[in-house]
Amino acid sequence: MVQVVNTIDPPQFDRLDAEAVNSAQKRPLYEARVKIHPKAVAGTFRSLKWAVMAVTLGIYYVAPWLRWTRPGDAPDQAILVDLAHRRFYFFFIEIWPQEFYYVAGLLIMAGIGLFLITSLFGRAWCGYACPQTVWTDLYMAVEAWAEGDRNARLKLDAAPWSFTKLRKRALKLFVWLLIAVATGGFWVFYFADAPTLLRDLLTLKADPIAYSTIGILTATTFTFAGFMREQVCTYMCPWPRIQGAMLDEHSLVVTYNAWRGEPRSGHRKKAEAQGLKLGDCVDCNACVAVCPMGIDIRDGNQLECINCALCIDACDAVMDKVGSSRGLISYSTASLYSDSVAGRPSHWHWRMMLRPRTAIYFSAWAAVAIIMLVTLIGRERFDVNVIADRNPLFVKLSDGSIRNGYTLKLLNMKQEMRTFRIVVDGLPGAVLTAEGDEQPKDGALDIAVEPDKLKPVKVFVASHDPRIVGQEATRFDFAVTELTQTEKPEGGNFEAIFHAPRD
Repeated sequence: MVQVVNTIDPPQFDRLDAEAVNSAQKRPLYEARVKIHPKAVAGTFRSLKWAVMAVTLGIYYVAPWLRWTRPGDAPDQAILVDLAHRRFYFFFIEIWPQEFYYVAGLLIMAGIGLFLITSLFGRAWCGYACPQTVWTDLYMAVEAWAEGDRNARLKLDAAPWSFTKLRKRALKLFVWLLIAVATGGFWVFYFADAPTLLRDLLTLKADPIAYSTIGILTATTFTFAGFMREQVCTYMCPWPRIQGAMLDEHSLVVTYNAWRGEPRSGHRKKAEAQGLKLGDCVDCNACVAVCPMGIDIRDGNQLECINCALCIDACDAVMDKVGSSRGLISYSTASLYSDSVAGRPSHWHWRMMLRPRTAIYFSAWAAVAIIMLVTLIGRERFDVNVIADRNPLFVKLSDGSIRNGYTLKLLNMKQEMRTFRIVVDGLPGAVLTAEGDEQPKDGALDIAVEPDKLKPVKVFVASHDPRIVGQEATRFDFAVTELTQTEKPEGGNFEAIFHAPRD
């Protein structure tokens, strides 16, 4: 048995503990953010990001102003979430509250589509089309316009405050604020008629909820895109931690091909003179300088990487200058990388996208899309809600017959006037009348319903048939048929209960 003897006396232990505590107290609990100044770069993927930004921002800012003529008093805004009237308009499609499952289906498709894109191309959504990325790119473009490129911004940060520094910073913040206000302002235009709401906003007549919404979105856009940037993607967004479950060895991600680039050196002539065999990486750090997340792609696949591929553009430009072939940093897969390390010839082929994981994602996405399309094409554009009077359940008339009252709510979901005929089916001896009207000769009621409207109709059903009068409850139907001349007249039977005293 070996005995360990402590050679440090207790006073020394106390001194070491005190030093450790003091050292811990001096260290901050959270590391301060190091501001990232990405360098401007030109290339294929930078051009693609500009194009995606132009398209997405164009859609966001233009869509509320698109007009779509609708009959009656329906709004003529092509895309509108009409909360006041509980409607969602998308060009020729109109979604009612009871059809909200279409919105749920779109959200499901978006989620599955994100899984599919991630399994194929990594975080392509994050790198190109995510709102945080799009608005951050726009803010960084404004920053470069106002303060200069990366080196100029670094010098400006280090320089003492002066009139020039104050002017540049004020110009940048002012343009940022304009973009943030426009972002919040155009968002509320999706929920009301855009020209009318704009006039109300400028004349201070809009609802307070509109101003508060604009204020909240202005603050979040200004803060997230202007100051937090990569922190939103790294710490606030859950997707970087979820995406790992979607990736496999055949997913295309931005990859530093270390098998070709290592060992790297910025002093190639000196190293070659010493007989060292170097890789293609010249250790210029151009890939780090252009990264909006501030990471080094040469450290491998990282949680912070959004697959924007700007490092590919930067590296390709350097390779052109030094006379090496492009592709030191490229979109690649883990399987292709392994083949290259092993010296096996390999290249990416579109058939690599066809694998069980992607087939499951695409099949689920397509199934939801087909179900929604079929139901959207075949959906009926009218509905009837039958509400029976509860107090009293029935009334006994002077001739001995029993009468029940009902409220029929006829919903015309088309943007045209429609007439519906209502008859009673399955109730012997039934007599149908409308409130305030005499009994029609044919025992039917013809009701005209305005476009895109819900019309309540009060009706009475009476019967003196002994088979009905003696029953406590008898089921029957209101048969509704459309009289309007259309290609496919709609109709249906809507169940109701006729109450009578027990025999």
